[in-house]
Amino acid sequence: MKQTIHLKVNGEAYTVAVEPDKTLLWLLREELNLTGTKEGCGAGECGACTVIFNGKAVNSCLVLAVEAEGAEVYTIESEARDGRLSELQQAFIEHNALQCGFCTPGMIMAARALLNQNPNPTEEEIKEAIEGNLCRCTGYVPIVEAIKAVAAKGATE
Repeated sequence: MKQTIHLKVNGEAYTVAVEPDKTLLWLLREELNLTGTKEGCGAGECGACTVIFNGKAVNSCLVLAVEAEGAEVYTIESEARDGRLSELQQAFIEHNALQCGFCTPGMIMAARALLNQNPNPTEEEIKEAIEGNLCRCTGYVPIVEAIKAVAAKGATE
């Protein structure tokens, strides 16, 4: 039996009927067609599906869609504005912090959640913020360097 929920995703209000066993990841990808959020492991181990949920980075594969009632969610699609990459996305490119790109949306959303809470994190805080996100290609040094560069600029977008 479907349940109707109301939520905001990337600043836009939605009313959606969802089955109680469907995840937020499913809702984003299948119902709202926001496919930037990736499904990796489906068990909360890889971080590919990281979104910002009520201000915190969460694995959207572990959140039931019905738990998003009244929530505010931000996905990777919220980063670029008016056809321009965000400072964080641009820094990932400039620091070669991506290769295959599969982990990149989750990494960027984990970094965004950190920078929203702490605009001047230490390297240790950056590492802690992304520790739930696995990268098999790039490694973590360029990712940390990209996030440090954005923090050093004081970029909030």
